[in-house]
Amino acid sequence: MSSSAALRHARHLSTAAALSASSATISISKAKSKLKAEHDPDKALEIYSSVSDRYISPLSSRYAQEYTVKRLAKSHRFSDIESFLDSHKNSSQITQEPFLSSIIRSYGVAGMFDHALNIYHEMDDLGTPRSTISFNVLLSACVHSKQYDRVPHLFDEIPVKYGFLPDKVSYGILIRSYCENGSPEMAMERLKEMEEKDVEITTVTFTTILHSFYKKGKIDEAKRVWNEMVIRGHGPDVGAYNVKIMNIQGGDPEGVKALIEEMSDAGLKPDTISYNYLMTCYCKNGLMDEAQKVYEDLGSKGCNPNAATFRTLIFYLCKKGRFETGYKVFKESVRVHKIPDFSTLKYLVEGLVQRSKLKDAKGMGRTVKKKFPPNLVKAWTKLEEELGLAKLEAGDKKVNHTC
Repeated sequence: MSSSAALRHARHLSTAAALSASSATISISKAKSKLKAEHDPDKALEIYSSVSDRYISPLSSRYAQEYTVKRLAKSHRFSDIESFLDSHKNSSQITQEPFLSSIIRSYGVAGMFDHALNIYHEMDDLGTPRSTISFNVLLSACVHSKQYDRVPHLFDEIPVKYGFLPDKVSYGILIRSYCENGSPEMAMERLKEMEEKDVEITTVTFTTILHSFYKKGKIDEAKRVWNEMVIRGHGPDVGAYNVKIMNIQGGDPEGVKALIEEMSDAGLKPDTISYNYLMTCYCKNGLMDEAQKVYEDLGSKGCNPNAATFRTLIFYLCKKGRFETGYKVFKESVRVHKIPDFSTLKYLVEGLVQRSKLKDAKGMGRTVKKKFPPNLVKAWTKLEEELGLAKLEAGDKKVNHTC
């Protein structure tokens, strides 16, 4: 560990000690809520350290742990992640497989797969039993770390070495690794192996392969997977239909509508993702009134807009010069806490300034500064300067002060 990392770690430990010694502790649910909104890695560590009875269960602490790791990883604080997770080995619960698995999972979230593999191999020394639980988490960590080509080797080697059998989840992760690596054909070969070993093949597994064939432009192979799925009685479900819809969204909107109707006729309920694809299809074909209608009707369909809904609609509204409407959609995204990304909002605020909608543009700035992390707030402030909004804001403050 570098000297600077060591100093930071020492500071974190002293902070944790001070917090645990005080009465200012918080629940795990409160910590998760605060961590979602906190982008500063040091403050994230402080929040995590302030949790009372942190290890009520591995599941309750897992998300808070992962949020903390994500904040550190985003700042490339990998030595601090190692120190943070390594300290968990001192817990009395390290002999519980789900607890140790949460450490493996967190290393995967950080993209530190070799560390995940090391702690997996340490399980004997730590007195932790092995089963498919930790094995599946290890495979997932490998996928999260985007080391897809290592998954098949681990899949074939580890169960033999430690004496257990992969289950349907193990095979699902293996198949995903092949598909992520652009080899759905190999995934199909493993399906035969699952059948021979009487391992259940799930609809999700078929859908993963279906998506990979579509992604490679192999439409005939995708159709064969779809037919195979139907023959075997594995759906298709909403997820499978959404994959099929996704691959025609840039074409004829009527084709997307037909698939949504087919879903409904099959007794399935199209979800927000389904309608997002229809809305996107309308947008790409320049049919903005129809796209807005899909957005406005979501509630009546029993669906709620998500971040992708707002991002897509605002982007295409801006592209068509409908900045005022885009701003109204933006305000709704703020209300439901689904604010689009920086690039989309940049496009919108530039359009508002062009249309002299300066009050709305400044209002956007106030929201961004409250909701976005420090690095993006800094970029937004620079954007405001380039657009002349900073001078207007300063002028408003001066007038208010004079009054």
